[in-house]
Amino acid sequence: MRRYQTYLIRQILGPFLLITAGLTAVIWLSQSLNFLDLIVNRGLSLATFLYLGVLLMPSFLGVILPIALFCTLIFVCNRLTLDSELVSFRAAGLGPWRLATPIMKIALAVVVVVYAINLYFSPLSYRSFRESQFVIRGDYSSVLLQEGVFTPMGKDMTIYVRARGSEGTLLGILVHDTRNAARPVTMMAEQGALVRTEDGPRFVMLKGNRQEIDRDRGQLSLLYFDRYALDIGQLAEDQGDRFRTARERYLDELLNPGPGEDDQKNRGKFLAEAHQRLASPWYAVALTLIGLAALLSGEHNRRGYWKRVVAAIGAAFAFEAVALALVNIVAKNPPLATLLYLNLAIGIIVPSLVLSGVRFWPRRRSRPSGPEAQAAA
Repeated sequence: MRRYQTYLIRQILGPFLLITAGLTAVIWLSQSLNFLDLIVNRGLSLATFLYLGVLLMPSFLGVILPIALFCTLIFVCNRLTLDSELVSFRAAGLGPWRLATPIMKIALAVVVVVYAINLYFSPLSYRSFRESQFVIRGDYSSVLLQEGVFTPMGKDMTIYVRARGSEGTLLGILVHDTRNAARPVTMMAEQGALVRTEDGPRFVMLKGNRQEIDRDRGQLSLLYFDRYALDIGQLAEDQGDRFRTARERYLDELLNPGPGEDDQKNRGKFLAEAHQRLASPWYAVALTLIGLAALLSGEHNRRGYWKRVVAAIGAAFAFEAVALALVNIVAKNPPLATLLYLNLAIGIIVPSLVLSGVRFWPRRRSRPSGPEAQAAA
């Protein structure tokens, strides 16, 4: 590899890793705030909090990498221009494509990494994240019960807790159980707690009453108790039967959904997710070419390249906005999936032509000044 390529790659890699780390940290913190209350007020362990946060990272890292590379390219090329290094490279006979070669190698490496994330790591980590949520709902049910909120426990039970006492004690409890639709049960107790036993989780209530309605006979049965244990183990949803969203599925599962009603109902979303995973890694190449076409094409301007920088940012924003809109369109109309690849092709071909010297707008003629202007007059 020639020295100038090594130099440019080193100039790109450092800021690229730094910007990627910064964007990842910001998004990770914003997503992790959803679990912060569980640590501060509900007693969830810090290790579980960090584990859930790590599982979320691959789901947005594949989006961050192409954007981080584009931001790095704009920053580094603008700095090299201000330091007159790009002028020196051009004076040495290096054209736009030769200068773009080392940067395109980084973009292709990003494509490979994003493909690995999209096709394997992202569905694997998000599936583990969703499964961990169900484990928390079963093993940390007391953590998820909020004061003054009607909390659903599965599809057939709702629990209300007025306040939380010390050592996990729950005060002012109301439980509405409709697992037997013909005989719904409502229980009220002064206090209680969720405990784990060898037979599964139990909701132990103290000093309360149990009201059961027989809808067939129209009768109400009332039972007062000092201690009552409610089995809530069967409320935990079976992992194997749980519906898996598009983000949890691998590519073959998205392209070939099962015959179930939920799978067929969400078939459009699955196909849109599949095509997005196949197309989005190449966004790194498209965004890189957009930045290179704006900053390396055309003549040198001593006044700077701020107009080109603004144009590159606007073109990149438009490209990403169209791509995002097309995903929603494809989810509703799967036959329009080719539009995703058409947008990608335009994002790659047009900047490549500009970088090769093809002009899509007429060249502005400079007006003569001084003696030449007088002679022309």
